[in-house]
Amino acid sequence: MRILRFFITRIFLKRWILVLGMIILLFLANYLSFTTARSVISTFQGYQEIETLNQEGTFISNLDPNSEADFGNIKIDDTQKVYEYLNNNYTYALQANGFVTSLDNKHKMDVIFNYINEESYKINQFRLSQGKHLNFNYKFNKEKMPVLVGAGLAKTYPVGSNIEITDPVTQQLVNLKVQGVLKKNSHRSNFYAPNSKTYFNFSIFLPVNEGFIQSAGRDLHVGGLMDIALLDSTKEKAMNVKEHLQENLGLDFNFFNQQENFNYFEDYYVDSLKIICTITLILLIIIVCLAVWNNLVCIRLMIKDFTINLLVGLSYSKLRAIFYSYFGILFSIIIAILIVITAINRYGFWLSKDSTFATYGIFGLISMDWMALLIVLFIDFIIGFTIVELTIRKIKSIPISVGVLQ
Repeated sequence: MRILRFFITRIFLKRWILVLGMIILLFLANYLSFTTARSVISTFQGYQEIETLNQEGTFISNLDPNSEADFGNIKIDDTQKVYEYLNNNYTYALQANGFVTSLDNKHKMDVIFNYINEESYKINQFRLSQGKHLNFNYKFNKEKMPVLVGAGLAKTYPVGSNIEITDPVTQQLVNLKVQGVLKKNSHRSNFYAPNSKTYFNFSIFLPVNEGFIQSAGRDLHVGGLMDIALLDSTKEKAMNVKEHLQENLGLDFNFFNQQENFNYFEDYYVDSLKIICTITLILLIIIVCLAVWNNLVCIRLMIKDFTINLLVGLSYSKLRAIFYSYFGILFSIIIAILIVITAINRYGFWLSKDSTFATYGIFGLISMDWMALLIVLFIDFIIGFTIVELTIRKIKSIPISVGVLQ
């Protein structure tokens, strides 16, 4: 420990400004590596989750971004006709998220109502921590409506409890019965950006059937059309729906299969990834060169003390261990800072009461964060190994006689 302290204070920190610069660069490289790794992991998860939609005969709608939509002129009768047309001619998956409502809960978070039909529920395959899956065979306003609640609402509204509230899309007083609780951090990946996720820890899922659609208002009707998925269909049939929506609602929708959505995402995502990876690689090369150069300069400045240590028994294997210990301490500090920053960022969603992104995890970090940190640790190991071995190799080339003469 004494020799390690000597090397840190008298040699490694001899030029502390250079060391500080190296630490800053190392932190930036670690942060970029962490962000990139987490994004790639999130994207991979998104691809796996959405893969069930990536099959022949499935077409997903989205409002044409170049169209001018006048939602004020859309009437409930027109939207009802659209859903009658869909019910009579198509099999479709509908999920409308994001209807915020005020509902008392332990964490005082906004509660989001999500509406989902049976086909979409089968595709999502939500996992439950308690209770049973949704039942879609109920009569709206005649029976209690079975619902699923997010993990954040489980203590306030456990399985079997009743919730009486005005439904935001029907504007009617409804009686909800909690049938099940979603597992922590249940989420849905975006069809057009698989690396983006919406979390359901503070959501309530309501089952949608034909009776409910008939009672629902325009907001659900229009919102449900935004990402509606036509199943077991053809491109021609999808174009028929497009024309029907244009004629009845004046809205211009596109219908793409999921592979086309993936291609659109990859067009801009891969390029961004290449830029970030290139910047990170350049930073890592600079860090390695700067660290080796700084170590050698500091040793040359302290060549007398360094030589004395070699003469009294300091071997190159011990010197190697000292270098690994020093850089291990540096990397540990930087990883700890990364963990703190990520935890603060995650906790910020709780403080701002943003229920869409509030998550549960160890020290506030979720699984993809920890996996990304493991990747960063592996990169740091390679960096540390490269720096130490290059430094030792250069030190061995310094004649010990130089230190003896001094």
